[in-house]
Amino acid sequence: MIFSEDWKDYELLDMANKEKLERWGKYILIRPDPQIIWDNKSNPKLWEMADARYIRSNSGGGHWEKYRKIDDSWDISYKNLKFNLKPMGFKHTGLFPEQAVNWDYIIKKIETRTKTKKEVKVLNLFAYTGGATVAALSAGASVCHVDSSCGMVNWAKENVISSKLKDKPVRFLVDDVIKFVNREIRRNNKYDMIIMDPPSYGRGKNGEVWNIEKDLNNLLLLCSKILSNNPLSVIINTYTGGLSGTIISNVASMAFKSNNVKKVYYDEIGIKQKDTNYILPCGITTKCEF
Repeated sequence: MIFSEDWKDYELLDMANKEKLERWGKYILIRPDPQIIWDNKSNPKLWEMADARYIRSNSGGGHWEKYRKIDDSWDISYKNLKFNLKPMGFKHTGLFPEQAVNWDYIIKKIETRTKTKKEVKVLNLFAYTGGATVAALSAGASVCHVDSSCGMVNWAKENVISSKLKDKPVRFLVDDVIKFVNREIRRNNKYDMIIMDPPSYGRGKNGEVWNIEKDLNNLLLLCSKILSNNPLSVIINTYTGGLSGTIISNVASMAFKSNNVKKVYYDEIGIKQKDTNYILPCGITTKCEF
């Protein structure tokens, strides 16, 4: 299990009864998490300080119950990166803080090459609000950011501007990931790093259906055709309960065999609860290095 210890603007304050208590900058929020099956709160008094709580509906979806007035959006920072937060209609804020360990990895890998004045081209697939895009740009890479949601792509643009990176080389595309990668193969475009954050299920902008168990292997095989001759890494974030890190590592090892992949490994990533040894698991990251 790996987790970031460098957050200043985010904290996991407590967790119990399928809920987590988090500080996001100036606000404290309560959000659901089905993994939290224990009942005991470490600090019950802290829960009384919450500004808002996301409440699930029995019929699906849910809503935010606000105990105090909170802004429609606000910023938090991780090191020199800045992100815009918004309480969304499906419990999220637009940022996954556990990904900070991957942002650090991305920055370190890119800087090993940019320090030698070599260009690094990054492709970010299922790129959401652009946490990895912002990290890669900050390290000196050029980035192609692809997501099927126009709203998420616009949000990613806001994060790039907030991080003072708007003049850096970035392309934003609203597109179906597999269709886009197929076009890049035909165009003979190559990338030194590919990052992806595929959902278990999803739909492209024209209703294309994504199923990770059916489609991930094909996507990785396609990505093997757009890696440069001297790639840095491929990073695959997964959250699907039935797919272990070993399975994803096996698929990736086979897909990138022709690219002479040297090392494929995975880490469970999570968030450490403040002032305790408790860690909340938040998915698996598989890394391929060349």
